[in-house]
Amino acid sequence: MAPPAPRVGRRTVEALLTAHQDSLRERSLVLVHGRYLPGAPARFTTAVDNEPRRVQVRDESSVLGVTAAWHDHRNTAAPGDILVVTTGVDDEQLGWDLRGQAILRRTLTVENAEIVTQRFGATGLDVRMYDMEWLLEALLEAEPSDAGWPRVAGLLTLDTALRALAVQRLGLGSGEGGSATGSQAGPPTLDTDTLLAWSRTPAGPLRFAELSLAERTELKKWLGDTAGPAAPVLLSLAEAGLGHDAMSLGVLAAVLRDPAVAPDTALTIGGLFGQVMPRRAALSAFTDAVEGALTRWIAQARTSPRARRQVFAVLDRADELAETAGLAEPLTKSRFLPTGFAAQLGRTVAEARRSSTAGDAALADLAGHGLAALYPDRVQVAEMAVRIARWLEQPEPAVPTVASGIRSQITDWGWADRALTLLWAGDPGGDLTTGRELQGLYERGRARREVLDEQFARRLAAWSAHADAHQPNDALVIENVLETAVRPLAGAGAPLVVVLDGMSCAVAIQLGEEAEREGWREVVPGPVDGQPAVRTAAVSMLPSVTRTSRASLLAAKPVRGGQSVETAGFSAFWKRHRKEAALFHKADIGGETGHALSHELMGALASEAVVGVVLNTIDDALEKGQQGRGTTWGLDDITHLRDLLSAARSYGRPVVLVADHGHVLERGSRSRSAEADTAAAASPRWRTGGPAGEGEIEIRGERILEGGGSIVAPWREDIRYTARKAGYHGGASLAEVTVPVLTLIAVAEQTPKGWVGLPREQSTPSWWTEPLPADESTRAAMSAAGSAGAATQSAPRQDTAGTEARKSSSVPPRAPVGLGSEVVASEVYAAQKEYVRKAPEAKVVAAVIDALVAAGGTMSPAALAAAVSATGRVRRNIEGFVATVQRLLNVEGYPVLGFVDAGHAVKLDVPLLREQFLPQPKPKKE
Repeated sequence: MAPPAPRVGRRTVEALLTAHQDSLRERSLVLVHGRYLPGAPARFTTAVDNEPRRVQVRDESSVLGVTAAWHDHRNTAAPGDILVVTTGVDDEQLGWDLRGQAILRRTLTVENAEIVTQRFGATGLDVRMYDMEWLLEALLEAEPSDAGWPRVAGLLTLDTALRALAVQRLGLGSGEGGSATGSQAGPPTLDTDTLLAWSRTPAGPLRFAELSLAERTELKKWLGDTAGPAAPVLLSLAEAGLGHDAMSLGVLAAVLRDPAVAPDTALTIGGLFGQVMPRRAALSAFTDAVEGALTRWIAQARTSPRARRQVFAVLDRADELAETAGLAEPLTKSRFLPTGFAAQLGRTVAEARRSSTAGDAALADLAGHGLAALYPDRVQVAEMAVRIARWLEQPEPAVPTVASGIRSQITDWGWADRALTLLWAGDPGGDLTTGRELQGLYERGRARREVLDEQFARRLAAWSAHADAHQPNDALVIENVLETAVRPLAGAGAPLVVVLDGMSCAVAIQLGEEAEREGWREVVPGPVDGQPAVRTAAVSMLPSVTRTSRASLLAAKPVRGGQSVETAGFSAFWKRHRKEAALFHKADIGGETGHALSHELMGALASEAVVGVVLNTIDDALEKGQQGRGTTWGLDDITHLRDLLSAARSYGRPVVLVADHGHVLERGSRSRSAEADTAAAASPRWRTGGPAGEGEIEIRGERILEGGGSIVAPWREDIRYTARKAGYHGGASLAEVTVPVLTLIAVAEQTPKGWVGLPREQSTPSWWTEPLPADESTRAAMSAAGSAGAATQSAPRQDTAGTEARKSSSVPPRAPVGLGSEVVASEVYAAQKEYVRKAPEAKVVAAVIDALVAAGGTMSPAALAAAVSATGRVRRNIEGFVATVQRLLNVEGYPVLGFVDAGHAVKLDVPLLREQFLPQPKPKKE
């Protein structure tokens, strides 16, 4: 039996016409031994001898058909048109009369190897390809219609041919595949990441499934050798019509790694894979590839909305498949499923209610979840739950004096308020079970806070009866803030005083962290009588309302009034100290079009005058209920604050951020208007007339500028006297009466004499930071390096050259085991460094690792910069520096190093670092 006629496509016809273009100058009939592919164009125009020629192709199976085609062409074709007849009839049957009209006077035989060589512009063909007829035919059929195959200089190798075929057949060259972040320049990389992204395209898997069995089989084999063992599994799923769900199935199949997985679960997952269920080794490679790709996509998703959509398209579908198959419960521990993340979040909060130790362990698992980077707000809520659990396990605090209460509020209890604020807001994901657990922790925390508020209120009432600006009994009162906390700065440059109306300690703590990240240094008066240096706070005027507290702050004496009183008092105070001063309120701050700040304000900042600015954003939002869910405040949330800080830095001014009073938030308060005379309760949180009731305190004294020197104010948060608002002030709680004061400098020379720096580690209570790691070697390293770490945290006054800093911390914090040195000396690190341009010196990266190990794995950016500066390399842009070190340490996208706590801290995962760079050899089997 004669072999079947070869298949002929348009590209084969064009190749034959090019090869015989000289003969086509005199003749227009081309006989080809073959079968023209169904669906291939019967008419087209192509270049022959650099001239466009119209071509008609007819497939005829008989002599009569070939003859009729030729007669039709002669009668109807225009000059220059070419007729190509594909046929299986041999030359003897066609006869000399017909063959005499054709080029070369015979039927042309298709030599696929020669045509492929020609179409690639190669000088020769890999000898292995001559016996691979499927490949030659596929290359001729798949040649791109626009530019053809890429030109090859020299021999066309088998690998080059297969790579070109795979790219074209899968549609990778048309922009259908690619990474999660967008199209890529140049030829695509045929790796697992590319193929997994391709599986998510609308037509990619379908294109592969429509190929012939031989071609699919050979491409799977080649891609398995090229892209890894996951590729054949992925392509088999595409063959079975499951290509679009391939990654989702890989997420579900990861549960099969657990040797204890229930047989029913394994059978159900096997059913989802259908006939494609691979062997264990291949399935493991596939799930590893899926999780690795998702880890990298998640890293990209933090800055790429497209990548974020792609990640959740995979994971939401995985959740849907799991729910439909009844796998939701077995997969709650999945590292990537959104339902698994929600379950782990709920477990973390529930464990925190049981004990902080259990909560810490669960939080570590939550932080290791693949989606933690995409849910930073939900992880932060879990962190706050664990922190409150730690706080509740501290010894029961007490308020022996007003001064100690104010000091504890700014150094400890304000942090608890910050955490409780987030717990009150609940899970940002809206999970009801987690919300109930958060509510339970919140209520326990608030109960402790109420005890402290009651104690403070009673101390406040007794203290107020005798205290004044001259005898504050060890407390800083608000009318002395300018003299005590601002005037010392004037020796190094005129300060900028920013009054943040309504700023509580919880808000001040967040602003202090963000300012430190922006490069500002907080300074405070040095230690006194053996007491450590701490952040400054004052006692507001009473009641804690704007018209008394703000006026008294700015006038530096007890006074009641509005903007005119504040302006006159501010100027008079500084005039007494031979300084010009200017105070700006709301209407005078904003600039005209194109200018953030007004010309008058910028002119004052450029002068030698002390400048004060009153920002009402917080108080206005609480008054009008505009804070929404965002019950925390950052630099970008307070109108004009970032612009003012930038201008102060430009003009070399130190900055004092100070409140006039704090606030409490609306959390289900109840009105007492029925119990109190409404005419005597014009304010939400204080009144006159009548005895103090439950949750209230009566306060008298010279510093009470309302009510004739006597008021009744609630210490409980849930009492108000007027209409409901978003928040209130005027009461006697610690959050309302404590006035935080943050003193910020941009350069060390602005530090007043006798003052010291206050890094965030030093201002943060111990229960807020993470506990010591369980790893014994890490714990020993931290203990041994504690003194060196403390040196980098305090850093009193540093000059530009960093002389004192180098004296006190000439050796960076380093673990005794030299973990940093071990890492940078490893082969994995050397390989990583090849891919990072301008990588830091090895000793600098080692210092980063050792400093973080010494600090328990977590440091503020400022403290890390101080530790790195001990190597002689001062890092001004610490965020950019950390990003570079991340590229060195985060092998294959795993989060060894990164920012946590909403970017306010740098965290090193020490166990993961060891696993990636210093893996332990597996024990030999006996």
